[in-house]
Amino acid sequence: MRAFHSDTFVLPLPAGHPFPMTKYRLLRDAAEATMPGIRVTEAPPASDGELALAHDPAWIDAVAQGTTSAAEQREIGFPWSERMVERARRSVGASVAAARAALFGEAAGAGEGRARGPEGVAANLAGGTHHAYAHKGSGYCVFNDVAVAARLMQAEWHRTRRALLRVMVIDLDVHQGNGTAHIFRDDDTVFTLSLHGAKNFPFRKEASDLDVDLPDGCTDEPYLQALDTALATAFERQAAAPPGLAFYLAGADPHEGDRLGRLKLSAEGLAERDRRVLAELRRRGIPVALSMAGGYGRDLATTVAVQRRTLELALQSWQAWHAPRQEAA
Repeated sequence: MRAFHSDTFVLPLPAGHPFPMTKYRLLRDAAEATMPGIRVTEAPPASDGELALAHDPAWIDAVAQGTTSAAEQREIGFPWSERMVERARRSVGASVAAARAALFGEAAGAGEGRARGPEGVAANLAGGTHHAYAHKGSGYCVFNDVAVAARLMQAEWHRTRRALLRVMVIDLDVHQGNGTAHIFRDDDTVFTLSLHGAKNFPFRKEASDLDVDLPDGCTDEPYLQALDTALATAFERQAAAPPGLAFYLAGADPHEGDRLGRLKLSAEGLAERDRRVLAELRRRGIPVALSMAGGYGRDLATTVAVQRRTLELALQSWQAWHAPRQEAA
């Protein structure tokens, strides 16, 4: 299974900054040390042209040139730096690469010769920057990786297949995917589903195609029941025109130990969440690109362990996706 990272570009954040920048390298180290079935590669940067598929050129230029205002930087939560720009580009590039691998196969678009066919499952070891709008960043999100990757895959699919690719976004970060919902609000080729804390950030929500608001303190059983209902409803609404690609934001922040989450899911509850999403997509033959999204544990090792488990389950799903091919060979 392919996974892509952007953790080389660590931001020079001030002391005491709440964003857990080191978790991304810790997650990559854990994947490389314990999961030899995952091949980890540094992500390429997204180009201005790729970013412009989902973002206003004025916003791309302001970020690239360092002309974002103090208020815009406060809304993002990061001070501007060249490393911030490079990391933001590569976080998008990682989701593009993961989506391309999942949908087309690892060689597609990479100059490596003929692809073997869809990988089915691939991952961005960061990403899930769902608070970024077309015209601004917000909530530690500079550019919206899923929005850019979705539109680029639609363009590549149309170019190579002469057909429309419909996309589904399954956003299970504890915070609503407001930027993603806003970007795709008038686009019926992308279905956005978000399960999130009702009283959590962002306090002004945008309308996804399907939103599920969860109360503070929500535990495993009601969460998983809500997830099952939401997935069934989402696929029913898409029955006439099913998606050909999914993006799954597998946030660790619904965990009971998260500083910002306000929900109370156990580690096993989150693992079961991942199993159900991946199994449902695999059953329907829908390739999926995962991103790790949020995770702000009081104990950073716990957050990394939750996200490592997500990768382990993704690898198992990738293996199941390829099992018939391996048996036939």
